Amino acid sequence: MASEEKIQLMPLGEIKPYEDAPFKVRLDENMEELVESIKENGVLVPTIARPHIDGGVEMLAGHRRLKGCELAGLDKLPVIVKDLDDDTAIILLVDSNLHREDILPSEKAFAYQMKLEAMKRQGKRTDLTCEQFAHKKSSEILGEQVGESKDQIRRYIRLTNLIDPLLEMVDNKQIAFNAAVELSYLGSKEQSEVYQSIEAEEVAPSIEQSRKIRRFSQDGKLNTAVIESIMQEQKPEKIKITLDEDKINRYFPKNYTKKQIEDTIIRLLEHYRKQQLKKKNQMER
Repeated sequence: MASEEKIQLMPLGEIKPYEDAPFKVRLDENMEELVESIKENGVLVPTIARPHIDGGVEMLAGHRRLKGCELAGLDKLPVIVKDLDDDTAIILLVDSNLHREDILPSEKAFAYQMKLEAMKRQGKRTDLTCEQFAHKKSSEILGEQVGESKDQIRRYIRLTNLIDPLLEMVDNKQIAFNAAVELSYLGSKEQSEVYQSIEAEEVAPSIEQSRKIRRFSQDGKLNTAVIESIMQEQKPEKIKITLDEDKINRYFPKNYTKKQIEDTIIRLLEHYRKQQLKKKNQMER
């Protein structure tokens, strides 16, 4: 057991990313902060990996730290190597990332799907059966672990059925989550037609419109004309906001450019939006 927990300094070239990891490594502001931290203090928390079939190791927990080391110019990374089977590796991979605040809906969707499938496979093994969970479904157990209802888990996993352009719109908050869930029941061809209509109308369908589109699909009556008709039922008014320059300027240094002011306002609004979404999610639970 002691050897299993031993921290090793491994060359980055020997560390392979987990091929089907549902979480993206984004080169954003958080990554910039991580790189600066690594330059100043090194990697404070060891990563976790398992032996790779082709030699070296396969990263399970620490993909951002691995990328951060590359960007910081380091050639080695502290790693704890564990000998894990596939399902245990998947569960560790998912659990080590779900605590992050900036997880995209698509990342949650594929992560929940991966972990749920791994849990179901483990549940069939008598050596992993726990009396505490004996009469519970895997979706209920997963829900308890991540603080979501089993129905919300199911809704997230539905997103894995979306075509890439629609899923990207969900990540970018261009389609409401529940509306996207409704669209996930369409076939890929129908989804493509909805996406084309979204681009043409320059507005995403509401939840009610998405439900209507789904009903027409279930009845075998959905086509391009029907989609366009539904999409044109509700066209929200465009809101134009004008801010008084004098009122805005008093909150910023005099040497700030217009772009710096705009960027700061957008960041603050993004922070506010995240807080509101967090409150909403807590209420839905």
